[in-house]
Amino acid sequence: MLRWSLARAAATHSHKNYSSKAPKPTTPFKPDPKKAAAAAAALIDEQERLRQLAADDNNPSLDVGPNGRPLFTSAPSLSHLSRNDVCTYFKLTKDALNAALPEGLPVGMVNEFQDSMRTALIVRQSFLDLRDNFRRVIDPPMWSSNAKGVKVRKQVLLDGPVSCGKSIALAMLVQWAREEGWLVLYVPKGKEWTHGGFFYKHPLTGLWDTPVQAENDFLKYNESYLKELPCQIFDPIPLGEGAGVGWLKDADSLAIPEGTSLYELVKTGIEQTHAAVGVVVRLRKELSLVKDLPVLIAVDQYNNWFTFSEYEEPVTIRSCRPIHARELTMVKAFRSMKHDDMMVGAFSHSTAVGKLRRDLPDVPVDARVMFPRYNLDEAEAVCHYYLRQRLIRREAFSEENWKKIYFLCNGNGTEIRGLVPFMR
Repeated sequence: MLRWSLARAAATHSHKNYSSKAPKPTTPFKPDPKKAAAAAAALIDEQERLRQLAADDNNPSLDVGPNGRPLFTSAPSLSHLSRNDVCTYFKLTKDALNAALPEGLPVGMVNEFQDSMRTALIVRQSFLDLRDNFRRVIDPPMWSSNAKGVKVRKQVLLDGPVSCGKSIALAMLVQWAREEGWLVLYVPKGKEWTHGGFFYKHPLTGLWDTPVQAENDFLKYNESYLKELPCQIFDPIPLGEGAGVGWLKDADSLAIPEGTSLYELVKTGIEQTHAAVGVVVRLRKELSLVKDLPVLIAVDQYNNWFTFSEYEEPVTIRSCRPIHARELTMVKAFRSMKHDDMMVGAFSHSTAVGKLRRDLPDVPVDARVMFPRYNLDEAEAVCHYYLRQRLIRREAFSEENWKKIYFLCNGNGTEIRGLVPFMR
C-alpha cells in the first residue's frame, strides 16, 4: 500500500511538471519584416556602442562621477573597500566572478552587467555594513560594539522591497568571504529545493526526500577546504530511494569509517543517489563542528522555505494535500537560524511566494535587516555610471532629468536602469 502511494505521488508530480495537453497544430513560420528590421537595427546599435565603449576606455577623463569624484574605486578587492569608496564602482572580471561564484550569479547581477556592458558594481554602505558585521564576528573589535550602537549578528535575514539589491549583496558577501579563506556553502536558488524533481516520503523520518536536489555539486569552490576537514560524526547514514532507481535491496544505511574527509562524504552523496539526501543532512551537522576555519551558510530565495512547496501528497483518489517546505528533509536541515553558526538568508520577492509574517519560525527576532533601495547619492552615482556606459545620451543628461527618474522609480534599481535610456 505504501509503495502504491509513493508511486502515485511521483506520478501525480510528473503530471504537474510536464504538460499532458495535446500539442497545438503548428503553423508555417512567417517572419515579420518590421520586427526583423528592428532586431537588425538593435544589433547594429549594440555593436556600435561596444565599439564606442572600447574607445572610451582609453580616455580616463570620462571616468568622472558626481562632483568630480572618481567614478571607479582603486580598491584591489572587496576586503579593501571602505566608507571612502561608497558611491563608486568596483570593477570585476568575469574570470574572477566565475571562480568565486561557480554556483552561478544572481539574475539582477547578470542583467546589470548585460545592460551596462561592463562587469562593475556600485559600492553601497549597506553592503559594507553587512560585510563588516561578519568580519566582527570572526575578529571582534577591542571596543564594545553594543556601546557604539553596532549590534553584531551571527545570523542575518536580508529583507527589503523588490529590486533593492539583496541578492547582489549576498553574492558579493559570498565572494568576499571566499577571498578571505572561509568555507562558504552558497545556495543561490533556494526555490529549487522546493520545486521540481522526484520526491517521496521517507518511512523512517516521516519527511519528504528530494534526491535530485541533493545531488547538487557542493564541491564547487569548496573542494580544497573539504579535503582538509575530517568527518567528526561516524554514525551510519540512512539510505533512501534513489531518483528513478528505487530502493536498495541489500542495504539500508551507509557506514562512515574513521578518517573520512568531508570531501569524500560529499562526493559519496553526489555519486550515490540513495545516499544523497542523508549526506546533505549529515553535511549540515558536520559544518557546525568545523573549528579550523570560518564557515558561512548563505541562502538566496530563503523565503521559499517558509511556504508551500510544489509537491503534493495524495489524500484521496480525487484530492491531494500541498506539502509545506518545512516537511522537506533538506529544507528542515538547513532552514533554522537558531544556532551558533554564521548564516545569512536573503528574501527574493521576484519568486512571488506572498507576504510572510514578521516573526518567522526558526529565525531569531533580531536577525532581520531591512536592505534599502538606492538613496539620492547612490542614484546620482548610478546615473553618472550609466552616462559613462552610454546608456544615457550626454545631451539629455541633467540633474533635473535623473532626479525625475529616481523619484518616479522610488529608488528601484531595475526600473532606473530600464528608464534612463529614454531620458530626453
